[in-house]
Amino acid sequence: MKSIVWYVLAACGEIGGCFAFWAWLRLHKSPLWTLPGVAALIFFAIALTRVDSSNAGRAYAAYGGIYIVSSLVWLWTVEHTAPDRWDVLGASICLLGAAVILFGPRGGTPIS
Repeated sequence: MKSIVWYVLAACGEIGGCFAFWAWLRLHKSPLWTLPGVAALIFFAIALTRVDSSNAGRAYAAYGGIYIVSSLVWLWTVEHTAPDRWDVLGASICLLGAAVILFGPRGGTPIS
């Protein structure tokens, strides 16, 4: 459960940090927007290392589902655009995949 909290915190850092650059380059905001953006991206990287996983690649793969859902929440709450049914379906599929990666039993035969 602690991993989910770290994933959500990481997503907030990544989305917020990337949006700062989006605001500067696409919305013509001040370049000073990039300063909190860089801080948010550093926070993202630190939060992602706190996920309980013995392998970085597995932690990153499972994070993908959380990131997608968090991006749709951002779309809805910050950009005031409601996700449509295809957004929700796609995010649900991704969350299911992230759960399999994160919570699946380990120790089986690896693919080689």
